[in-house]
Amino acid sequence: MALVEAGLERPGFLARLTQAHARVFFFSLGKLAKAPLAAALTALVIGIALALPAGLYVLTRNLADVGYSWQASLQISLFLKDNVSDERGAALARELRSEIGVGRTEYISRAQSLADFKAQSGFGDALAILSDNPLPAVIAVTPNRRLGKAGVEELAARLGRVPEVDLAKLDQKWLERLYALLDIAQRAVGIVAVLLGVAVMVIIGNTIRLDIEARRDEIEVMKLIGAPDSFIRRPFLYAGFWHGLLGGVLAWLLVAGGTQALRGPAQALASAYGSEFSLTGLPMQDGFALLLAGIVLGWTGAFVTVGRRLALIEPR
Repeated sequence: MALVEAGLERPGFLARLTQAHARVFFFSLGKLAKAPLAAALTALVIGIALALPAGLYVLTRNLADVGYSWQASLQISLFLKDNVSDERGAALARELRSEIGVGRTEYISRAQSLADFKAQSGFGDALAILSDNPLPAVIAVTPNRRLGKAGVEELAARLGRVPEVDLAKLDQKWLERLYALLDIAQRAVGIVAVLLGVAVMVIIGNTIRLDIEARRDEIEVMKLIGAPDSFIRRPFLYAGFWHGLLGGVLAWLLVAGGTQALRGPAQALASAYGSEFSLTGLPMQDGFALLLAGIVLGWTGAFVTVGRRLALIEPR
């Protein structure tokens, strides 16, 4: 009534809620600034815990790049029909380069196939008595590096239906070995990420628990005057938010620093094998996902801890 008489309107519910959250947002940040050493140590532990699975994730990505760079080991061989001329076979190889999922193609004529077989098999004299060349012309198709297992198999089936193709053969054993190794690595990263994610929640929960115990008398007074649990819980949730965010930022920096430190030796090793492979770090979108994971883990750890501890605190 006094506000109306003074010509002022009471802020709406959304405005009041926004103001309350803004106050707690900066209040919790100010509390961290008052104890920078404790905040830095907590962020360091969280950052290391988050950096481990993130670093393993980067490692598996680079291993996948190395595996896919062995182009001669992952190919689809298209054996052409005998009535396909060399001109048509070479033209078909060029046409297939525009197909979805095809990285590159190489046409190998019947004469070249026979010459290669003579040179590699050691049966050159025996093959010389043959009146006709028994070997077919082949188009070696290299799939795109990012094409998954199902995509490579679908590509082989699709190319096998080309009219000029008699048989499409995929190096299935190598493909299965490659993806089995990558699948094991990715599952291991997932398990480590879950375990360390739980560890992050425990670390943040323990930090919030100590903060609650330090403010126990204050919480009892707030409960005594009728403050709702949501009001009491809010500063601790924002504290968990800040701890998780700082830990995520530090984890991103640790992964970037580790990648930079290893890039030179990795490039030197690749050069020794005649490869142009270059170590890549955490992509931007994955880096933001790491920050989000830190925030979610921090907020969740704080929420669980505050809910349990507030239930045990009653005014005396």
